[in-house]
Amino acid sequence: MMLKNETLIDGVGSSSLMVYIPCFDLCDVIAGARRTPHPAFAVNGRVLDGIYISKYQNVVEKGGARSVADRDPAVCITWDEAEAACARKGEGWHLMTAMEWGAVALWCLKNGYLPYGNNGEGKDHREAEAVARVSYRDDEKGILRVATGTGPVAWSHNGAADGIYDLNGNVWEWMGGFRLVRGELQLMQQDTWLAIDGKSGGYLTPDGEGTTANSVKLDFAEGHWVYTAEAVQDAYAHARFAPFVQTTAKGLCPQAVELLWALALLPVPGMTLDGVDLYANNGASERMMFRGGRWGQGENAGVFKTCLDDPRGYCGEAVGFRAAYYPEK
Repeated sequence: MMLKNETLIDGVGSSSLMVYIPCFDLCDVIAGARRTPHPAFAVNGRVLDGIYISKYQNVVEKGGARSVADRDPAVCITWDEAEAACARKGEGWHLMTAMEWGAVALWCLKNGYLPYGNNGEGKDHREAEAVARVSYRDDEKGILRVATGTGPVAWSHNGAADGIYDLNGNVWEWMGGFRLVRGELQLMQQDTWLAIDGKSGGYLTPDGEGTTANSVKLDFAEGHWVYTAEAVQDAYAHARFAPFVQTTAKGLCPQAVELLWALALLPVPGMTLDGVDLYANNGASERMMFRGGRWGQGENAGVFKTCLDDPRGYCGEAVGFRAAYYPEK
């Protein structure tokens, strides 16, 4: 299936090359899931025909985000700054959400293609030679970042020129619409942070302390991450990591489990994925998400790589972002 690549002009007159992802059902990408639209396509009470994702990791020009090829991606940007750069583009524009990323990651897995990217020194660790244009090199660390979209088609999400580039490595990407509050998972719904009801799969108003009754929380037990609706037993205000494929859910209803699958935060049935860890901090008052990994992480980067260890004010040379868009009407 050919994907539509479209240059969109935002509210301030800047252009961005976007990839249109048509709506699909959960059962299309998860064996045994319901025939209902993936939640990435359910926005403000309506189901979208599709969503636009930036083809490239974004740059910032005149305060706004842009998806443009052959540029050093924007880095040293906080979560709030990334969100503002996307919102400044106008209605419907937003920081790519954790749910949207989950939809793309699951599509890749279901279709048998996990994209390569700059997780080595300007190349994928499985490639023999550097194949992208270097955009930032450090005298001590060597090749770090490469220019957006300059890698081969193996670096796109579908292995073709019309796909989304650089979801594996290069720089981490901030995700919108998701955070941890002392281990409690919270999603942004119509401009309000809500917790997930582990007993119904619906949403709950959080108590602000990460201890909302029946909310889905991230706990740590026997060396791996566990989602539970009970109180967190092993909270730790620093990063811990464990293999993503060892992550489990305990005592949650099927709808809550399905939501975790949709977010690509819980391995789907039959999933095998070596080397990729889930990093998280389930003791701090707020931790935001970035995904995809960065240069130098080798097999531990990719579309199922997630870090939940940094506050919204963090910025660094290895963290960027990308915008997404859906029509308001």
